[in-house]
Amino acid sequence: MFNYIATVPGPVTYRPAVPARLRRAGAALLRRVAAWTPGERSAVPDPSAGGGPAVCVPGGFPRVEAAEVLRGRVAFAGLPPVDLGTGRIDWRLDPHGSRSWALNLHALRWMGSLVLEYERSGNREFLDRAAAIAEDWVRSNPEGGAGVSPWAWAEHPVALRGPALVCLSAHVRADWLHRSLAEHGRVLADPALYRRGHNHGLDQDIALLVIGSRLGRRPWRELAVRRMTDSALLAIDEQGALHEQAPRYGLYVHRRLGAALETIAGCGMEVPPALAARRASLESYVAHATQPDGRLVPIGDGPAGVRPVGFPAPRETVKVFDAGYVFARTAWDDPASAYYSIRFGPGRRLHGHEDHLGVTYHARGRAVLVEAGFHSYERTPYQRWTASPEAHNVPVVPGAAFREGTATRLVSASTGPERQCFRLTDDAYGVRRTRSVLVTHGADLMAVLDEVPAGSELRSLWHFDPSLTAVSVRDGRVVLADGDRRVTLVQLSPDSGLPLGGQEVESQEIATGHLRTARSATVLSPAARSVLTLVVPGTGDPEVTCSGGRVTVRTPGGPVSFPLALGR
Repeated sequence: MFNYIATVPGPVTYRPAVPARLRRAGAALLRRVAAWTPGERSAVPDPSAGGGPAVCVPGGFPRVEAAEVLRGRVAFAGLPPVDLGTGRIDWRLDPHGSRSWALNLHALRWMGSLVLEYERSGNREFLDRAAAIAEDWVRSNPEGGAGVSPWAWAEHPVALRGPALVCLSAHVRADWLHRSLAEHGRVLADPALYRRGHNHGLDQDIALLVIGSRLGRRPWRELAVRRMTDSALLAIDEQGALHEQAPRYGLYVHRRLGAALETIAGCGMEVPPALAARRASLESYVAHATQPDGRLVPIGDGPAGVRPVGFPAPRETVKVFDAGYVFARTAWDDPASAYYSIRFGPGRRLHGHEDHLGVTYHARGRAVLVEAGFHSYERTPYQRWTASPEAHNVPVVPGAAFREGTATRLVSASTGPERQCFRLTDDAYGVRRTRSVLVTHGADLMAVLDEVPAGSELRSLWHFDPSLTAVSVRDGRVVLADGDRRVTLVQLSPDSGLPLGGQEVESQEIATGHLRTARSATVLSPAARSVLTLVVPGTGDPEVTCSGGRVTVRTPGGPVSFPLALGR
């Protein structure tokens, strides 16, 4: 943890922290000290400046190769390194044409990492370079200045940069730094720029808190904690679901709130109980959204591969969040557990996708149905496609205009330990779409009934894990394989119980992580008013029979029987 306290910026003098023996000598002696012993942290504010402690936010800086940064080379957002040089920096540089890269450049967290390396090693080169970078940024990027990069004073870089400057101020006392901290605090306190209920707003609050603490501005500190609590109550519901519509951001906000609670205490303030309670409630949401392989289900703007650590397993194996999620599994702490997710709820917002009615599915220890996931924040046609309905396992209505931001209702839910059934509906295409989902465990099976009213038709989309390749398409069946592993998709007409042929199999490029893609077999059903889809893991030849309005599927785990109409 990096909570530390030091003196407020004053005259232009660079120096590390003060040892305890000098602190006892008093403020007059402190002002005469030219070089302080590295590594020890002062707990005495500078009385001449009327300021307070420099509290460095825990986990506020990314891990970087500090020696590389010292040589002028930086790498952000998973992109190749860039040589910034060791002198003045071109702050309008954007070599990759990347919004994420430009944001990281101006956030200056990489500069803050040099401060931490100085504290660790005592090597003055790291501190001197950090101070030179920060001073160059301050002098080159006046707020509202001509030719200044639009990222310099964008709300999120400001929020991330403020704590880095506070950490630098623990060792560097300079007028330019003091003035810049005050300017950052003024911007962060501006209600017109505040992102209430958003993860950016949380970062703004943390930054305002530490700057207010450093400069001795009590109103800023109190405003930061008050806004932080208000935003948490808005963004996190009583069940613990985050309204940003991406479990990855639930993890991020949980981590940042943890840092915020430590920082509040480090600033000598009381942690509001409501804030601590809402942070704790996020744990259930993140835990339920974690797949048996230990990775978060990549719903919304959440890259595949994110692994939460330290979240206790709840008691329930099936959880319905009113914010629009069903998460269910066979068992906790079992990599071979079956697992699925279903999306419904309010229309798309913040980091959500147009994924309503969408499902994902794991069975027999492997991913089966996936979605296109999250690729990047770049505004490209591909990024827009990953957020579209076609990038998810949903029914689409050909020829009808999709109405963005449409809410979806969960009409009914029946949950038992081995079998669950859900029914959902919306009018996202101007007609009523209805999806019923039945999942059985042990005898692993997912059955999905999609319907639209007479006079309309739908086509359902199914994106399979990139490890699976289509090896057979015939008689309403698609068999997919990965070595000896088999998965079969069967489609039937709910009216007759007969196979529904005419499937199309395409190779779609889906996101497997930030800036990473892979080809996925995507099955598109024939157009029909209603389609019953069966996904049967573990076999390439499941026996399926229909009689008396019921379907029986012989899975590797045993037979499963249910009505053709599923939940009705």
